[in-house]
Amino acid sequence: MNEISSADSVFAELAISRKQNDKDASQELGQSAFLELMITQMENQSPLDPQDNTQFIAQLAQFSSVESLDKLNKNFDSFSDNFIANQALQASSLVGRSVTVPAEQTALEAGGIVNLSSELPASTSDLSLNIYNESGSLVEQIDLGAQRQGSVLLRWDGMNAELNGQLLDWKSSHDEGLPPANYRFELSARIDGEERALDTALSANVNSVTVAADGTLALNLAGIGTVSLADVKQFNE
Repeated sequence: MNEISSADSVFAELAISRKQNDKDASQELGQSAFLELMITQMENQSPLDPQDNTQFIAQLAQFSSVESLDKLNKNFDSFSDNFIANQALQASSLVGRSVTVPAEQTALEAGGIVNLSSELPASTSDLSLNIYNESGSLVEQIDLGAQRQGSVLLRWDGMNAELNGQLLDWKSSHDEGLPPANYRFELSARIDGEERALDTALSANVNSVTVAADGTLALNLAGIGTVSLADVKQFNE
């Protein structure tokens, strides 16, 4: 796999791939070489037992069919290369931006905000968020109170928190808030008397884009790691 952090790198990688394809193609049997072989075959055939004309026609027809399929494959490969190039170029433009993906941990950047989203399957009398540092210690606990069934959207900057667009009456237990680092988030709700863990999606900055040999694109996210481009739930401002 190849890691890409700019549009120039995308085109450089594709140029290398095309050069390799051209090298492989130059080693294939072309039309002129095929005709030379046929002429040589005709010149060296026995005059007492010449090859039937229908055999030459069959060989020409077979070569014509193979050549047509080869051109079709080359046209398809060209279309595939253009599609991958366009997709890679779009992905490279995400470098430095924030995206939201299914995750339990992410990085709080200096001066940044972590966006957390989840889906509450039923109304709850007690929704809470626990935040752990990289060593696994509980560093913050945010009581979000009673919430109705539906989407949960929370923004956290290490000092303050905002739930569904409303600033919470909550402050970090640390005087200056939590520092930039990787943190793990556990969102839970008490539903019908039982404590349930909820799936979360978190925001993270795109550090680079990876292009696999088959053209599959993946994003390398700060604090999360490598995820497929298809897993992105939201592109953040």
